[in-house]
Formats: sequence, C-alpha cells, structure tokens
Amino acid sequence: MTEQPQPTTTTEPATLTQLEATEPDTPLVGIIMGSQSDMDTMAGASKVLEAAGVLSETRVMSAHRDPETVADYCKNARMRGLKVIIAGAGLSAALPGVAAAHTDLPVIGVPLSSRLSAAGGLDALLSVVQMPPGVPVAAVGLDNAKNAGHLALRILRA
Repeated sequence: MTEQPQPTTTTEPATLTQLEATEPDTPLVGIIMGSQSDMDTMAGASKVLEAAGVLSETRVMSAHRDPETVADYCKNARMRGLKVIIAGAGLSAALPGVAAAHTDLPVIGVPLSSRLSAAGGLDALLSVVQMPPGVPVAAVGLDNAKNAGHLALRILRA
C-alpha cells in the first residue's frame, strides 16, 4: 500500500497584494501636472516611488487648456494599470479635482506655489483641499511632491 501525500498548509495569505498582482513593467502611479514648469517640483514624487521600486509615469496636461486630455487620461487610468494619481497644480489648482471627477482611483493633490500667486500658494492649497462631497482629493503640503510619493506608497501597500 502506498502512502498518499498529505496536503500541506501554509500561513501565507491566499491573495496577492496589489503590488504583486500587476505586470512588472506597468506603471502603478500616474503623476500629472498642469505645466512643464512644475516638472522639477513634481519630480520629487517620482524619485520617492523609484527608490521604492514602484514604476510611475509623468504627464503634463492642463485642466483649463486641455480638459479633454485630462478626462481621457483619468477615465482610462485603471484600465492601463494605474492604482493612484498624483496631481500637482498651482494658482486655482483645478487639476486634482478634475482628475478626481473622472476616476474612482485615489487622487493625491500637490498644491504648488507660483510667482504669479497672490497668496504665496495659499490659493492652490485651498483649491486642492476644498473639494465638494463625492470628489475626494487627498492633499499634501505646498510643493511637497515627495510626501505625495510617500502617501502613494502607503496606499499601494494598504
């Protein structure tokens, strides 16, 4: 009589985390900003993500000058594998709210200061945090794209 192998048990969770379940070359975080001039500040988010081994993609798109591009990007973000969107904007800072209006993914707003700002960036900060009910946007400090990257990592690992 041959002995039947016994099933093995494991303490490993049966489900994969979000990070393990994605293709290795798929960006998980989209970083968008309203102007090319915001690129240096917003690079802080991509550097944090890169250091953690998380792929991101960076795009410049304006909520005011090209709202259709923003809407298309955000509507298709989940289908393309994104899990979080980081949106940096100054002055009226509409981009994070417009992004959140077109996706159910978490959106992190980065209010950006500007030499054109009448309030030293307070206008952008208030625009990011004062979203209407049903259009949530997380906010980090003024010009603090690095913290947006860290928050995106926490969201991905939750």
